[in-house]
Amino acid sequence: MMTGGDVFEQAGVGFSHVFGDQMPASATRTRPELAGKRFQAVGVSLVLHPNNPYVPTTHANLRFFTAGERQPVWWFGGGFDLTPYYPFHEDVLHWHRTARAACEPYGEDLYPRYKEWCDKYFYLKHRNETRGVGGLFFDDVNEQGFDKSFAFLQSVGDSFLRGYQPIVEKRLAHPYGDRQRNFQLYRRGRYVEFNLLYDRGTLFGLQSGGRTESILMSLPPQVRWAYNWHPEPGSAEEKLYRNYLEPHDWLGEPDR
Repeated sequence: MMTGGDVFEQAGVGFSHVFGDQMPASATRTRPELAGKRFQAVGVSLVLHPNNPYVPTTHANLRFFTAGERQPVWWFGGGFDLTPYYPFHEDVLHWHRTARAACEPYGEDLYPRYKEWCDKYFYLKHRNETRGVGGLFFDDVNEQGFDKSFAFLQSVGDSFLRGYQPIVEKRLAHPYGDRQRNFQLYRRGRYVEFNLLYDRGTLFGLQSGGRTESILMSLPPQVRWAYNWHPEPGSAEEKLYRNYLEPHDWLGEPDR
């Protein structure tokens, strides 16, 4: 954990290795045949909450599961996503081009499939909006065999900094004031809502007896809620709502 940094208000990188006599309910929702099976799970996750509202928050996770003993079932999962507060279209394009490049050596269909999965996963149903501009989300990856599946996971992991670091470097010195900071804190509330209501990793960690402090490191250090708040028409804040909080084919659409 790092708090109070020059660039990041809070940043956390976590490693987990958990195991048990039966899979938690959050992990068997899509694999009911594994209910009651012994399991092991290994994962690396990170969440970065920047100081500057013009630098997006980001999250990444890479994980491996195995379940059963006599004929164990295994699979990889993970991905990364981007949550801007004051988005720049060129940053969103760079992020998705990087995600596509990480997938292409392993199948031309992977990027559109995992991008769509990310859009659907990081969706706040009660708000009718996405958490951010997406990226990649995948699970149950094993169809290409262990070596190629693991290589794909490494490709995604290795591409993360290529996607995020240039955005940070371009935006970290962007001037901002109280208005932008207050909006950032308000939008962080959506991050909290998603992680506590929907996030499978959070639910799995809590259900499997993981360390609570580590599991909840993804939550931002400061956040605010406001009752029935709406952005001013024509404002930069409205631009986020109008153009960036629903799924888009970012690499096939014109600038917004």
